Amino acid sequence: MHSERAPFFLKLAAWGGVVFLHFPILIIAAYAFNTEDAAFSFPPQGLTLRWFSVAAQRSDILDAVTLSLKVAALATLMALVLGTLAAAALWRRDFFGKNAISLLLLLPIALPGIVTGLALLTAFKTINLEPGFFTIVVGHATFCVVVVFNNVIARFRRTSWSLVEASMDLGANGWQNLPLRSVAESQFGATGRRNAGVCLVVR
Repeated sequence: MHSERAPFFLKLAAWGGVVFLHFPILIIAAYAFNTEDAAFSFPPQGLTLRWFSVAAQRSDILDAVTLSLKVAALATLMALVLGTLAAAALWRRDFFGKNAISLLLLLPIALPGIVTGLALLTAFKTINLEPGFFTIVVGHATFCVVVVFNNVIARFRRTSWSLVEASMDLGANGWQNLPLRSVAESQFGATGRRNAGVCLVVR
């Protein structure tokens, strides 16, 4: 009988890769509690929250954090809407240029970030749109749309169209039976198993 469990060496390699990638981040986080003024004194002489207090008193850091949260919220919202609608359109309909549109949606994450950034900057300059808050949001949303699109269309492809037809037989219209599944899905840290999903049902 075929087992769906991964071999032990594969699990070991996966966990080793996770630790290798996240260990430097953990070291940096640990140094944030170091009592020494030197950035790279090892081993740490003690633990303190003083540096967090210093950072909280700097207006430039607070402004940067606030701006980052605003950009993240708006970019995520734009990506959820655009990525879901694009996935729904490409999942159900066959039309000329479908593959080309799919490729264009995937390009931002396939190309190096600097290439996409320069392309967006050129586009903004062409339409006389000066760099600012809006352009930052659009730039981040461009990358996020790819993630949403990939996850949503993957779930759509695993959804039987007979379910939609059954809801139509029960009197649901096109908006009521549109299954907007897994608008957001990600894996958390070292576990690699927990998925966060958003299941929206238009009623």
